[in-house]
Amino acid sequence: MDITELILTQHHEQRRTFALLDELADDPAGLAAVWQRLTILLEVHAEAEEKFFYPRLLEVGTGGGDAESAASETKDAIKDHNEIRDAIAEAARHEVGSDGWWTAVREADEANSDPMAEEEREDLVDFENQNAARGITPKDQDPDTYVAEHS
Repeated sequence: MDITELILTQHHEQRRTFALLDELADDPAGLAAVWQRLTILLEVHAEAEEKFFYPRLLEVGTGGGDAESAASETKDAIKDHNEIRDAIAEAARHEVGSDGWWTAVREADEANSDPMAEEEREDLVDFENQNAARGITPKDQDPDTYVAEHS
């Protein structure tokens, strides 16, 4: 699977799971279970990006969207991952479903949501642009010859 597709799939799952928390607002046991799953997903996602995606982006990227460089994209992403981790740690200091817990969860959601959109607009575009056509030389095909060769 293409790493960019995996990242986008996980972004969708993160958005969906944050929304699920709101649906479970009156169910502390449900909140605890979903939150635990979400915190694992967020950390695994961040760790995988830091281990596999961003090192490669630093090699091939030039700066996508409105980013000035692959280095600036990467620094911003690492900072965002740390903010998410900090919010998760803050939530752990509070009883699930309490006001303090919800405040920390909202901070985690905000720290996650804006950077996901930025990553989709900059980092993934930069990565895809640098890798999409590598090894492919555009050339016209003769339709008759093509059909004859592939029939």
